[in-house]
Amino acid sequence: MEAVGRADRHRRIRLNPSTPSTGAPMKQLLQGRTAVITGGSKGIGRAAAELFIAEGANVVITARRQKELDEAVQALTAQGGKAIGVVADSADRAAPKQVFERAIEAFGQVDILVNNAGIADLCSIEETTDEVLEQVVSVNYLGVFRFCREAVQHFMPRDEGVIVNVSSVNGELPVCGPAYTSTKGAVNNLTRNIAIRFAGTKIRCNAVAPGATDTDLARAYFDGNMLGGCSGMAKYGALYSNLELPATQPQDQANAILYLASDMSRAVTGRVLTVDNGINF
Repeated sequence: MEAVGRADRHRRIRLNPSTPSTGAPMKQLLQGRTAVITGGSKGIGRAAAELFIAEGANVVITARRQKELDEAVQALTAQGGKAIGVVADSADRAAPKQVFERAIEAFGQVDILVNNAGIADLCSIEETTDEVLEQVVSVNYLGVFRFCREAVQHFMPRDEGVIVNVSSVNGELPVCGPAYTSTKGAVNNLTRNIAIRFAGTKIRCNAVAPGATDTDLARAYFDGNMLGGCSGMAKYGALYSNLELPATQPQDQANAILYLASDMSRAVTGRVLTVDNGINF
């Protein structure tokens, strides 16, 4: 009898009719939501901002340079969306509060945080000065931490909100400089910690871990022009990665960020999604 019961249940699931199509246009995935995207004037952050605008979000982007910020905002609003820019350095401990205040003033609340701002180095451990270490940590970890803290304090009264941290394959495969790779490993664990804290609520935290992506940062990596110069760490990446495969594009990373930011991933939290074209196995 139990076997028959299971079959009946499965049959009921299979035969449950789907909602008939009305021919109406699909709802935008982020319609009416507001997203803060740090480092949103170029690269992955810019691609995410453009995609979020296309999906109906209001977008608040940060950058350190006013000119780049103004150009990005102009391009975003030309898409027909709503976007503002806030000059902010993620290394500045006052930046998260200032950015969120501007976002709330403009759009009422923040629903999504994308921590994308970051810097990288190629120094080997013996060459890493305190100055390089502190600079990388202040942006890549302390900045991410503080923006996450600001976000959850804003989300908690509503018991709802999404954080997407942009990490790196270096969080698991540390082939860049030790300062950079350490911060990415820390961001992965911070992501999981926040997810555990808010498990069972509508506050979610995930990360995207890009591999080699066609951005200014990646070009600096291969040209040896990263922070602290180049000690030859780049050659070690070739030993552990299949660099004959094509790099990803910023749009590939933006698609992953959109997935984690939208209701498509409503049951996903505490995960690090690698997007690298299979380069790093």
